[in-house]
Amino acid sequence: MAEDTETRRKRLLHRSRYTGMKETDILLGSFAARHLPTFTDRELDQYESLLENYDDPQIYAWAIGRDPVPQHLDTGVMKLLRAYRLPL
Repeated sequence: MAEDTETRRKRLLHRSRYTGMKETDILLGSFAARHLPTFTDRELDQYESLLENYDDPQIYAWAIGRDPVPQHLDTGVMKLLRAYRLPL
């Protein structure tokens, strides 16, 4: 049975909040809460692929600009993540 979009968003939000690295939990959890509700299916695919295929420390390094983003990952979602700032 195919997962509906709202269930997928909830699953990705949970996954974003519990990555295994506290810094990434905070950053991705807040980012996901802000952006997942408006992501298209394509953007959800990009975000889910990032979470499933790359280690948390590497995602964090790309997000904060410590490491350059590989060209194949330089998507609209990654640009949003790199521009995202935690609310105060």
